[in-house]
Amino acid sequence: MLSFTPIEITLLVIFIFYLTLNIETPLVIAEVIESPFGLLALLLLLLFLFFYGNPIIAVLFVFVAYELLKRSSFTTGRSALAEHTPTQLKKDIQMEMMNPKKEATLEEELVNKMAPVGKGELPQLIDTNFKPLAAKMDGASKI
Repeated sequence: MLSFTPIEITLLVIFIFYLTLNIETPLVIAEVIESPFGLLALLLLLLFLFFYGNPIIAVLFVFVAYELLKRSSFTTGRSALAEHTPTQLKKDIQMEMMNPKKEATLEEELVNKMAPVGKGELPQLIDTNFKPLAAKMDGASKI
């Protein structure tokens, strides 16, 4: 059986108290824990406990870290923000309700009816005797 050092027994008691009692995380600590630095510190502490500490303490610390993150998110209000933020689908549905589909205006209907582009008879070319003359272009540059 594994033997516990006095420090490990103290940690075990603190972890059990933290898990059983509903202790609210102070706002200052909660903001630090939810920062990238705080998450990295929790991960490093977890790895340290698994490699150099008692495995029972390390497994218990997994639950403590989870509870700490959960209680910190309630303290800072991020859980409420994530819970009440609408999804993109809900936002799209609301936007469609606020902006109904555009119907064609009277002007667009008349233009489509009177002058449809690309529809109808093809124009007839007439052969005439007229031949246009152009001035000599010596020395001019090509465009």
